[in-house]
Amino acid sequence: MRRNVLGALAIAAGLAAGAAQANDAEIRKAIQARFSGAQVESVAMTPFPGIFEVVVGGRVIYTDEKGSFIFIGTLLDTRGANERNLTGERTAQLAADALARSTATAIKRTRGNGKRIIYTLEDPNCGYCKAFYRELAKLNNVTVYTFLWPILSEDSVAKSKAVWCARDRVKAWEDLMGRGVAPQNPGNCDTPVERVKELAQRLGARGTPAVYLADGRQLPGLIPADRLEEALSGVAAK
Repeated sequence: MRRNVLGALAIAAGLAAGAAQANDAEIRKAIQARFSGAQVESVAMTPFPGIFEVVVGGRVIYTDEKGSFIFIGTLLDTRGANERNLTGERTAQLAADALARSTATAIKRTRGNGKRIIYTLEDPNCGYCKAFYRELAKLNNVTVYTFLWPILSEDSVAKSKAVWCARDRVKAWEDLMGRGVAPQNPGNCDTPVERVKELAQRLGARGTPAVYLADGRQLPGLIPADRLEEALSGVAAK
């Protein structure tokens, strides 16, 4: 009897897996046809029957089992005592993955043990970025990855390239943001400015400074050091 039950369960699981794979292919084809300019990165079943999560160009959307309907918005799980924002959780996870993969295109500064991580996207001519620089200086035991994202002017582009091409990028950035002294070089090395632009688009960043924690959560741009400390305390150290 037990063998029969286990056999039936195995068959059911196999059928479900086959159906999921069929849905995956059908959904990918349908969604890709609608979003021809972006890549369908993943398709996954949600906890709710008939609703699938699709990641398109870093953005989370939802659809039915055939890709005939598209839902864009926030999916909430209200089944437990504490409501969960499934869309927010998934979006943060995608952001965390994208940021962690992109650290080679950032200026890395470490204070103390460096166990806590902050990611920032900044423009060298951004006044809020300079104010945030002073708040960051109050923290210890952090690693800050700063992505140069010059969006304000051509001068911002020139300064970003000069910082990246400096012999000591950390010093060049700190001199610029802390003392207003720009590096004196033509900035004609290979810079990641365009790659950072693509990262910002993927994250949906809208202005500078754009600030993220290691878990992908975005914080208000100009956040005081005490509130930043509070936010960091809720993230597991690396």
